[in-house]
Amino acid sequence: MTRKIFWEEPYLTELETTVTSVQGNDITVDQTIFYAQSGGQESDYGSINNRRVIQAYKEGKEIIYTMEDGHGLQPGDQVKMVIDWQRRYQLMRLHFAAEVILELVYEKLEGIEKIGAHIAQDKARIDFRWEGNISKIFPVLEKEATKVIEANLTIESAFSDEESEKRYWKVEGFSQVPCGGTHLKRTGEIGKIALKRNNIGKGKERIEIYINENSIQENS
Repeated sequence: MTRKIFWEEPYLTELETTVTSVQGNDITVDQTIFYAQSGGQESDYGSINNRRVIQAYKEGKEIIYTMEDGHGLQPGDQVKMVIDWQRRYQLMRLHFAAEVILELVYEKLEGIEKIGAHIAQDKARIDFRWEGNISKIFPVLEKEATKVIEANLTIESAFSDEESEKRYWKVEGFSQVPCGGTHLKRTGEIGKIALKRNNIGKGKERIEIYINENSIQENS
């Protein structure tokens, strides 16, 4: 099973690793920094030995990487894995912005139900089952989220059960939250956020989350 270095060192952009299996264009490696889509967070982009990874997907606890035709890789090959850092960092920022907003929504709206989420490079979205206009609480959400961001709190991320690969994040003021995505070091890295409402059907509300490119704090 692939050792998932992206959990241990989510800021690592290059890694020397070994090919462990090859089936056509699908390969596995012994350790990886290349996140595969899960929990609504999109996959990283990147390359293995300067060959583009077309897709990354999970199969149980394993991660499969689909390479371009003619990759020439064989089991046992030592390879260099490189990820698109700009994309990864943007995904981490939007991911945690969405996590903060979700926890605040649960706190402010009793009985609300999350029915979907997606984290892309340009924005994050969370879908809810809710009667009424969710944008009415946007001023409160933005105010409370800004407090968390400006406090630049440490984000703890670790295993709750290593055998089953269950992980969590925790920040002062919030309960422990199950999550297997890649996480920032500190809340200040999120930067300034903006929220937009989208009504996606009767009894369904969507919050779209955007971040300001030039407003992050240092991740010290």
